[in-house]
Amino acid sequence: MRRRIGLVGQYAAVDEILDGRRNLEMFGRLFHLSPAAARRRAGELLDRFGLADVAGRPVGRYSGGMRRRLDLAVSMILTPAVLFLDEPTTGLDPHGRAEVWAAVRALVANGTTVLLTTQYLDEADQLADRISVLGARGTGGGRVVAEGTPDELRSRIGGDRISLVVRHAGDLPAAAALVAEVAGTGAETDADSRRVTAPVRDRMAALATTLEAVRAAGIEAEDLAVRRPTLDEVFLQLTRTGTEVPA
Repeated sequence: MRRRIGLVGQYAAVDEILDGRRNLEMFGRLFHLSPAAARRRAGELLDRFGLADVAGRPVGRYSGGMRRRLDLAVSMILTPAVLFLDEPTTGLDPHGRAEVWAAVRALVANGTTVLLTTQYLDEADQLADRISVLGARGTGGGRVVAEGTPDELRSRIGGDRISLVVRHAGDLPAAAALVAEVAGTGAETDADSRRVTAPVRDRMAALATTLEAVRAAGIEAEDLAVRRPTLDEVFLQLTRTGTEVPA
């Protein structure tokens, strides 16, 4: 079983004094590879994870993203069938996160099954085929409160919403009536942002119809868009209600 799984913890577990190549060779020996096999595998992984150019540099001088990619490379020494990643981009800047995301996508493309825990919902949206949401507080803490693809989870809180921002606050009542008619349901109004929103089923038809109606009514709009709920919004809604769904 240990040869079929890999683990990358929340914090990089590589030696910062050794260089990248010697780290991989050391871990290869710990995984019982021969010296020659460990050297060969280190070279393969340095190329695969884009670290060949810095293979001789001490890891303490690596960027956060480079160190994380080396940590991923260590976990792949035996090419595990399943890889567990625990918050792999914690503390990384956007460039470092993008590097790790690219490495994870490459692992999946090569046939590795990845189970990833993350606090960043955009990361789950980018990388995951299926997502399990865990309750964080109260009686739902530690239990699965929802599970599905990113789109399935979004549909749980209403799917697409049309959003109209008017230039003049006095147009809000007319805009709300117009959007409600297009959506076939009640519209929500935010006076501070001069925004009217409502759920819609056919995003493109709703957008075109609203645009035509706004022009016909002589309402000056600053913005008109149809957007999907973010996974942050999904998470907040699902964990607030605490509705438990079987895993």
